[in-house]
Amino acid sequence: MAPAGAAAGGRAGQLKSSGLRPGWTTGACATAATKAAYTALLTGDFPDPVTITLPKGQQPAFALAAEELTDGRGEELTDGRADARAEETAAAMAGVVKDAGDDPDVTHGALIRSTVRAGEPGTGVVFRAGPGVGTVTKAGLPLPVGEPAINPVPRQMIRDAVAEVAAAHGGSGDVVVEISVDHGEEIARSTWNPRLGILGGLSILGTTGIVVPYSCSAWIDSIRRGVDVARAAGRTHVAGCTGSTSEKVAVAVHGLPEDALLDMGDFAGAVLKYLKRHPVARLTIAGGFAKLSKLAAGHLDLHSARSQVDKGYLAGLARRGGADEELARAVAEANTGLEAVQLCRAAGVPLGDLVAEAARATALGVLLGSPVAVDVICIDRAGTIVGRAEPLGL
Repeated sequence: MAPAGAAAGGRAGQLKSSGLRPGWTTGACATAATKAAYTALLTGDFPDPVTITLPKGQQPAFALAAEELTDGRGEELTDGRADARAEETAAAMAGVVKDAGDDPDVTHGALIRSTVRAGEPGTGVVFRAGPGVGTVTKAGLPLPVGEPAINPVPRQMIRDAVAEVAAAHGGSGDVVVEISVDHGEEIARSTWNPRLGILGGLSILGTTGIVVPYSCSAWIDSIRRGVDVARAAGRTHVAGCTGSTSEKVAVAVHGLPEDALLDMGDFAGAVLKYLKRHPVARLTIAGGFAKLSKLAAGHLDLHSARSQVDKGYLAGLARRGGADEELARAVAEANTGLEAVQLCRAAGVPLGDLVAEAARATALGVLLGSPVAVDVICIDRAGTIVGRAEPLGL
């Protein structure tokens, strides 16, 4: 057996488009594990490494980190397929360690296992959630309530791999596939899954099979699923919050339930663009003053690497709010955005409110044509509200 997690580096190298190394989604790892397990179930041998075909045609290879072939009583089979009775009840398990490349993915290094058993004739591929894989408990997700949290594209990848193995080795393709993730329930606590109603573990994700480093696609997808869940639950008011402190403030101000809270982070644009297509009646944007000053200035990505606090812009807003030139100059030269708002508050200039109003205007510009009313709450690091803009919209 090859070293754990030793995916074929040559093929990974072919996928590089920058200095950062790409990785593999949990869906790709689950597919590779399933292909190896089903092959072993039919032949008695585990292919290692195992090669799969991704949705766009790439063919990465994955090393196996775990493998086991047992009869129905859990006893290891050492002579291939053994007898017919054992074949009917046998199970094969293969595991692949997820390599997320250079992306800071919470599932990097997780062991993704697939256990494959023969299914009832004519049932095709039946999916089960093993330990560490969640179950859908709320409407609004791309899977029905009660289903294992194995997303549609990984399901299709697994079905395709099962069909390929069945054609090569004379199988029926009628199998039960149980996906599990070692320590998945613990890892899931660091994800959106509990809030989205995916309980008991992680989701098996991926649309291309490839993790693009720092693409933040998983976070943006979670924002979209959060909107979907809120709408399915009948929520008419949601809050996009930049962090846990602003989330607590939004709850205190508006009394919103957990499934109406969107962990927006730096991705204001993702929230606004998705709500434009899938509107709710009201959106509250809550966040730190500095981040929301970037939204006020027209930035939709609030990350410090991609947008900066424009203190000259803040000085202009301060003048509009009645600041004299001395105060405006102090704002322009302030060390931080928070210092700027504190200087203005001491002078009775409502810079926080002006930023909130400008941020609301940016949001409404993105939402133009959608019936979403917007209010904004700006806070300092302690969670004190330093600026507000009341609801405005269609």
